[in-house]
Amino acid sequence: MDDQAALAEVFDSSRGQLRGMAFRMLGSADEADDAVQEAWLRASRAGSGEVANVAAWLTTIVGRVCLDMLRSRRRRGEHLVDTAGFEALLAADGAAGPEDEAVLADSVGLALLVVLDALGPAERVAYVLHDLFAVPFEEIARIVERSPAAAKKLASRARRRVRGRPDVPAADLARQRRVVDAFLAASRAGDLDALLAVLAPDAVRRSDRAAAAEAEVRGARRIAEETAGNAARARFARPALVDGRVGLVVAPRGRLGLVLRLTIDGDRVAVIDVFGDPDRLRATRIALLGAPPPVRAA
Repeated sequence: MDDQAALAEVFDSSRGQLRGMAFRMLGSADEADDAVQEAWLRASRAGSGEVANVAAWLTTIVGRVCLDMLRSRRRRGEHLVDTAGFEALLAADGAAGPEDEAVLADSVGLALLVVLDALGPAERVAYVLHDLFAVPFEEIARIVERSPAAAKKLASRARRRVRGRPDVPAADLARQRRVVDAFLAASRAGDLDALLAVLAPDAVRRSDRAAAAEAEVRGARRIAEETAGNAARARFARPALVDGRVGLVVAPRGRLGLVLRLTIDGDRVAVIDVFGDPDRLRATRIALLGAPPPVRAA
């Protein structure tokens, strides 16, 4: 078998892993496919005759391609969903087939993709490769063109941002999570009675212009009726740590569109602050609740 045929064999056997890495680094199935294809073109042009570990070499190439794409995206200012096109994105996801990007994003963890999108390009690459795929820092250092120690610091800084720091004790956080989970389940089902059970009687829903036409809604029944009518959005909502407390992010395909910051009073939701303004979204501290989901082949 010649070098090119051997390279093609290793590349084919590694394709799923490479695509999984690229998807988590880029947050887009189409861009992940482009990155893997570009990696193949670069590898085939360079040849692998002198390469001792072809699989690791391919990881390095994919990492560099993704880093370049992330840097280019940042220069263009592409981070968050354009809220003007949010409803169209919801509609597209509602019609998605089983092989659509929405399914892939959900398997990775929509909240994780939202949090990763807030990281700098080098931080994101270092975190994904090390923490999610156990790539050694010596290899990551070559990708981000820094020392292994600096690559380790990048991953550590990213890890702190991904995991966040709750502003409440663990017991309060667990109680908030139970209430938010109940609210989310009722919202997805459009269950009016279940929503009334989890909302405080005098609950308030406040929104910015990017999130809702009506700035404020008062009373559990009015909020429950409105929420029950938004079951399509609730399908793409996931619990997350929002400004240190349990809240929700609405992220079709892992692209942040709305944030719900919930104020919990006892075992009821007392206040729902919903915002979709890009500047406000960027200023919000969003982190994961618990550990990232396990890696699965993409």
